[in-house]
Amino acid sequence: MIIEAHNIQKSFGTLQVLKGVEFTAQPQEVVSIMGASGAGKSTLLQILGTLSSPDAGTLTVDGTDVLHLGQKQLAAFRNRRIGFVFQAHHLLPEFTALENVMIPALIGGESGRKAREKALALLREVGLEERAAHKPSQLSGGEQQRVAIARALVNSPAILFADEPSGNLDSRTKEDIHQLFFQLRKQLGQTIVIVTHDEGLARMCDRVCRMKDGLFV
Repeated sequence: MIIEAHNIQKSFGTLQVLKGVEFTAQPQEVVSIMGASGAGKSTLLQILGTLSSPDAGTLTVDGTDVLHLGQKQLAAFRNRRIGFVFQAHHLLPEFTALENVMIPALIGGESGRKAREKALALLREVGLEERAAHKPSQLSGGEQQRVAIARALVNSPAILFADEPSGNLDSRTKEDIHQLFFQLRKQLGQTIVIVTHDEGLARMCDRVCRMKDGLFV
């Protein structure tokens, strides 16, 4: 298993959002997590992606017991082994598409030359090589999300977590983004965990997990 989560619990004040969730994912599996708003999907994704800590439970990601890492070790692990794509692309507006994709590689200690090579290769992979010098304001919503996906993959993470990755896109662009995830899994071998409300995307996945009231049903 590349992800093993057992008895994951999380509360915010008196509200228990996750009530002992069990979740596993195999290498190169694409799993979608579905459920109504408030079911706990995004909270679980943030915990699986090490952005948040559970109140109880155990979590192993890519062979590492992540809940026992210190903050610096955890940040380094996340930079190397995990990629994130959110509904909002979170690109830095003052940087070009190429520079945005390079940033995690530079943070991870790559040389500028190597980071640039990797970023260009990924922009080529997502069909945006000719847009590398454009800033986010010069790109369409779909193009911005493709840049965000390339950025998430620049350090060759073992796992890509996506939270409503096509939620802000029109139907045609949405389809392109959905196809892109599966194309990248085939070419780069990532495990992908996607929180989505989109039934079409869920049907494309290897497995669908449905959440209700803080548990899978």
